[in-house]
Amino acid sequence: MSTRTRFAPSPTGFIHLGNIRSALYPWAFARSTGGKFILRVEDTDVERSTQASVDVILEGMEWLGLDYDEGPFYQMQRMDRYKAVLADLQAAGHVYPCYMSIAELDALRERQTLAKEKPRYDGTWRPEPGKVLPPVPEGVKPVLRFLNPQGGVVAWDDKVKGRIEIANEELDDLVIARPDGTPTYNFCVVVDDIDMDITHVIRGDDHVNNTPRQINIFRALGKEPPVYAHLPTVLNEQGEKMSKRNGAKPVTAYRDEGFLPDAMVNYLARLGWSHGDDEIFSRAQFLEWFNLDHLGRSAAQYDEAKLRWVNAQHLKAMADESLAALVAVQLLKRDISADDRLARICGLFKDRCDTIVALADWAEKFYVEEVQASEAEYAQHVVPAVFPALATLGEKLASAEWNKPAIAAAIKETLAAHGMKMPQLAMPVRVLLMGTAHTPSLDAVIELTDRKIFSARLAKHQKC
Repeated sequence: MSTRTRFAPSPTGFIHLGNIRSALYPWAFARSTGGKFILRVEDTDVERSTQASVDVILEGMEWLGLDYDEGPFYQMQRMDRYKAVLADLQAAGHVYPCYMSIAELDALRERQTLAKEKPRYDGTWRPEPGKVLPPVPEGVKPVLRFLNPQGGVVAWDDKVKGRIEIANEELDDLVIARPDGTPTYNFCVVVDDIDMDITHVIRGDDHVNNTPRQINIFRALGKEPPVYAHLPTVLNEQGEKMSKRNGAKPVTAYRDEGFLPDAMVNYLARLGWSHGDDEIFSRAQFLEWFNLDHLGRSAAQYDEAKLRWVNAQHLKAMADESLAALVAVQLLKRDISADDRLARICGLFKDRCDTIVALADWAEKFYVEEVQASEAEYAQHVVPAVFPALATLGEKLASAEWNKPAIAAAIKETLAAHGMKMPQLAMPVRVLLMGTAHTPSLDAVIELTDRKIFSARLAKHQKC
């Protein structure tokens, strides 16, 4: 049977990097094994589920290139199927009605807590041979509980955590349908995984406690469970579980901040998986190397500085024309239309940038009328002593050909004429041209600057 994996997010808030990693690994496993990747939206929490959250999930996956083969399937659209399976389970004696009220449950748990016992349902309404059940209260709609097996253990070989065994006596009888008949999460998940022929469930380890319950439901339905791999938690930079409350950002925010999707895939892949000491790799290499045997067992910690470094490496490796297409989009957001200089501008500045937005910040300077330097930097470098040399350079370049060799020659002649060293001239020219004393090679920067804009900016010191 071919591999079939799934990503099953709950659309009750935006999807962050910790969530999307639970999509990356099943996607990669399906792609690396020639299988299928299914998207399933678990939207049964009607009060908290929103279309906006669904949209962020879909946008984030599309941006990262996590394409799915089937779906998206929505659980709320499958209610008739769940209820039909529930009826079959009830007819087979695996489900029973429970009339215990919430107040009674709360009182039971309070007594158990005071007695230092594990709070759990005590089986009051569980049918057993020779047992007399309490009278059915009038006007009370029951929940339906799953008749969990008694005795023995639930065991599975987790691809991350190894062998896990849970005694059935540790599991009480799970509510699998609410009083209004709506099936609950753990039951719906099992029906979905059966209907969708899921072979491998790769998900966060916050689901480990659900797994033995789900395995028992699988077996009550006459099915063997899939292979499980429970991924360790992703922590934020403060060492807390990554979450919206703890400052996590939507995945789409990284897109808007100028991160590259392949770099994000590279970084996320290393948050819980490794291939030797390889830090930087392409999407194709990742899919070639990926397997479940090298998933880590320890929690991974998000590090924005590391993410920016990874992004910078991918940015440097990109073709200038490809970068220019991305930067052009950023410039259009600023009402700037680029021209055929943009690819060369990207090639000149990409080694200095860690995001597309940072690269667009440099490119913008070539397309606006004026740039601003800080008062401190201007005062430090654009001093009266260099004004004569600035005038000489302006005169020489006014009639020179606009290419690097001619510009370099004009700079060299200016230095000789005034007995100056390169930094004494280059730094004030850079401040006037780009608003900073630190740029790539001066002749390359000047060549990419429009001649009229160059003349206007070089002469700016005369007005200050």
